[in-house]
Order: sequence, then C-alpha cells, then structure tokens
Amino acid sequence: MKATRKIREKYNDTQHMIIQYLNSGLEKGKHYFKSKYIAKELGLSPKEVGTNMAILSEICQELAIIKWSYSNSTTWMVTSRPV
Repeated sequence: MKATRKIREKYNDTQHMIIQYLNSGLEKGKHYFKSKYIAKELGLSPKEVGTNMAILSEICQELAIIKWSYSNSTTWMVTSRPV
C-alpha cells in the first residue's frame, strides 16, 4: 500500500494507469508492450501512451522501460528494477 501511495504522488493519473498496466503484464510474464495495445486497453491515444512511456523511461525507478523497436507501433521492453 505504501508503494502505491508513492507512485500516485510521483506520477500523473495517466502515468499511474500505465504503470499499473505494465505491472499487471509483468506479473503475467510479459516483457514487451506495444503502445497501440496499451492505448486500446486504457482508452488512451497511442501518441499519449508513447509520450508518457518516454517520460516514464527516464523517471520511473520501479520499472526499466526501454524503447525496443518500431513496427506498426512502438514496442517497449519493460522489466522490474531490483528494490
């Protein structure tokens, strides 16, 4: 619960939704995420997702987010960072 509060204070609502989505995917064993599929699931535009993923790749301490490739949509590789 404490980690959730820190995430909410550090990130805006859109970034918080994306982080939750990514964490949920990581729990299921996924490590690659396309912006267009994140957007579809969360009701956002792919551009909005891409912009926020780029920001999160620089500021997110909980996840390592790396722009991986582009084919019809940007693909991001995401892993958990050790605590």
